[in-house]
Amino acid sequence: MRSLLALIRRIDQIPILIASAALFILMVMTFCDVILRSSFNAPIEAATELTRILVAITVFAVLPHVSASSGHISVDLTDPFFQRFHLDRWRDGIIFVVCGGLLYWPTQRIITLADRTRGYGDVTEYLGIPQHYIMWFIAIATATAGIAMVVSGLLRLIAPDLLRARDQ
Repeated sequence: MRSLLALIRRIDQIPILIASAALFILMVMTFCDVILRSSFNAPIEAATELTRILVAITVFAVLPHVSASSGHISVDLTDPFFQRFHLDRWRDGIIFVVCGGLLYWPTQRIITLADRTRGYGDVTEYLGIPQHYIMWFIAIATATAGIAMVVSGLLRLIAPDLLRARDQ
């Protein structure tokens, strides 16, 4: 089981690298666009649509990692209560399973919209990139985040030692 978790942790680095590359490309493109716009009055025509695509890739590529590793924003108003009664592991496990399960509905909606977009043949304005590709990427990332949260929640409930091994 630990070797499977080690493999999953290695695979987990791939979307982080994808998001990092997209963010780097976004940074370079923005820099070049500002220089071209300011110095030569020749902005990059497709900068807006590339920015939208690269931001979507950056955000949704790391969504499964952030969701499964408790990297999301949380409010700790009730933490002392749950810690006093040693219920924090149960609270976290149940919240992870429920929230991961709830991601089923946004995933289904995104899939429906992606299919509709593909059917209409919608493409981006300047580059003509089919929009359903990005929507499918968002759907896959959202579904993966939901599965990762459910698995992480179950591990918190059933085998919390496996998750602690990651921190060591």
